[in-house]
Amino acid sequence: MGKIEARLVGLFKTMPILRSRDLEQSGIKRIEISRYVAAGELRRLRRGLYCLPDYRQNEHGDLAIVGKQIPEAMICLLSALRYHELTTQAPSEIWIAIARKARAPSLDKLNLRVMRFGQAALRHGVELKSIEGVPVRITTVEKTIADCFKYRSKVGLDVALEALKDATRQKRISLNELWACAKIDRVTNVMHPYLEALV
Repeated sequence: MGKIEARLVGLFKTMPILRSRDLEQSGIKRIEISRYVAAGELRRLRRGLYCLPDYRQNEHGDLAIVGKQIPEAMICLLSALRYHELTTQAPSEIWIAIARKARAPSLDKLNLRVMRFGQAALRHGVELKSIEGVPVRITTVEKTIADCFKYRSKVGLDVALEALKDATRQKRISLNELWACAKIDRVTNVMHPYLEALV
């Protein structure tokens, strides 16, 4: 097939990870995708997910894959802490939040820890980050900390406290916003003594 077509290179310029349906919508047939992969001009990252051969995933590349494959999911808890650099832990699973009644997603070769949040918790304290050109929904620093206190039995109280201390010391939180998130998560009474000791 020779050199990869310019139109294909152009497609990957703005977003280095594309789904097969993105390629098909741009006029590239499924059989052509298979030929490009066989010729080494496209690389298959996961089922239905492609990149150029020279693509190198950064440390948050798996979050970009989640954002591309499950756009309604929200990165939360330990994975959000890692993204915000508020923990030294490197979780083996990607922690995501989805609606209570949503069908649990799964991804080829990626371990997901699926949490179910209520509508208020899914809407408040969420930001859209561009990770490797892919829009990814992720909890804010304040929401992540409040969530860690709410799910302290799953992530560990020490992890929640470390994140709170680090974020406070680095002046990365708005107290008003932290309390708003704590109210939504119903952990104001739990967080109050720890926060009083810090401020």
